[in-house]
Amino acid sequence: MIQYDIQPTQNTKLEAELQQKIDMKTKPVGALGFLENIAHQTGLIQQTLSPEIKKPVIVVFAGDHGIAKKGEVNPFPQEVTSQMVYNFINGGAAINVFSRTNNADLKIVDAGVNHNFDTPHLIDCKIDYGTKNYQEESAMSAEQCEKALRKGGEIVEQAFKNGSNTIGFGEMGIANTSSASLLMSYFTGIPIEECVGAGTGLNSEGISKKREILTSVFNKHQPSSPLEALAMFGGFEIAMLCGAILKAAELKMIVLIDGFIVSSALLAARAMHPNCMDYCMFAHTSSEKGHESILSFLGVRPVLNLGLRLGEGTGAALCLPLLRSAVNFLNEMASFDSAGVSTKS
Repeated sequence: MIQYDIQPTQNTKLEAELQQKIDMKTKPVGALGFLENIAHQTGLIQQTLSPEIKKPVIVVFAGDHGIAKKGEVNPFPQEVTSQMVYNFINGGAAINVFSRTNNADLKIVDAGVNHNFDTPHLIDCKIDYGTKNYQEESAMSAEQCEKALRKGGEIVEQAFKNGSNTIGFGEMGIANTSSASLLMSYFTGIPIEECVGAGTGLNSEGISKKREILTSVFNKHQPSSPLEALAMFGGFEIAMLCGAILKAAELKMIVLIDGFIVSSALLAARAMHPNCMDYCMFAHTSSEKGHESILSFLGVRPVLNLGLRLGEGTGAALCLPLLRSAVNFLNEMASFDSAGVSTKS
């Protein structure tokens, strides 16, 4: 098992100093709402009263899922995964637009797509041509799962070496909401039936069939550890996300968690190393069924609630301006003393 050294951000003295700095800005106490929480957490992550956002990166991991070949849980065919990867490479997807708009460096990773790509604009970390069908067997072997964890970490480490201290994650993979639902149920204890949603657009009949299939899968397998659960139910892109989150936390980076799929990877990461939560900011509440329950289970508040359910890391990219605003008010806004503004008597 890969070892990570993830330190908690708790620092009683710094926590008090950050709160004092926030409260003494020229505003009523608490007047900037959740931006104040973001500023406080950012300072703790970086262990400073003057945090910075440096060279933000969004990494999108793509992988295929064995269960998608049957088309029973997904309204779109498996081939859409590779087609969307080409769309990312060509700059035409929503995540391309939002990354450009918000000055984030976008990286696309082939974690295990059922397709051979021939392009220099893709990070090739392919573990295999999609996972196995977990209706019949484990989605991946323990060795494949550990390799995916390691590869995810290596990509983050390279971004860190290039000067980034802020990283957001996204994904692409037809049928990966099914994997996420199974992982959600395993790690939260919420009944699988309550974790299953429409994915890329199933109707009520399709959701009912998906729920029936995933209930059968969940009842068939009994993983005995977080790693075994990730290998049993996950996708290569989800396993790489898990490894990426853990490595980013180890490197004390700000980690922007996107929607339902990325949150399911976080559940696995949290089960392996609970301290990783200290470094995570939750970009948004997805409208995919189950995501709000994950956020509630974790006891966290997301930055945005826009009704998104696209994936790709779009929520992570969209919350970057608010993250920058929180850091900038902490560093640049005048205090009562510096501005010569009287406090209440």
